[in-house]
Amino acid sequence: MAEAYRGVIGAFPYAFRQGDSLFFRLYVIVGTLAALFLGGLFTLALVVWIGQTASTPGGQLTLSRTFIAVVGLFTAGPLLAPTLLVARKHRKGLSYHPRYDTIMAVLGYAFLVSLYLAAIISMPESFRPEPSGLTAPIVAVLYAIPQLGAIAPPAGLLGLMAAAHYVLSR
Repeated sequence: MAEAYRGVIGAFPYAFRQGDSLFFRLYVIVGTLAALFLGGLFTLALVVWIGQTASTPGGQLTLSRTFIAVVGLFTAGPLLAPTLLVARKHRKGLSYHPRYDTIMAVLGYAFLVSLYLAAIISMPESFRPEPSGLTAPIVAVLYAIPQLGAIAPPAGLLGLMAAAHYVLSR
């Protein structure tokens, strides 16, 4: 069955076919589409930034262009990690926890939510709408967090994902 894997691109259909739970199979679709969408957004952001700064010399601008690409990788990469890790487990026939697929899918969805929370926290004050409705207290708390704190939710979930992979693989 390992011959059906065929590298990174083939890992996605392979993980979809070999996944132990319907929840994980749904995550393969949602996580892949979310990663493609975010990758496209960061690519467009990079193109726009290069277009806006094309007439200025390098130096710090080159660093900021690279920073956009690195943030894009750190955003889309962890969305693909559960799918790739599960595909690797099944392809190599490694022993793992019986609910490994489902737990990795839950952590993938949680990472997607953490990206949304980070976007709310890092939103510039001039673009923030007034919180209203049922989620107003939660949004108000997120607005009160300093913008640099936007790193915490995705970084925490990334650490939790790595720890869960390590623990569940034993």
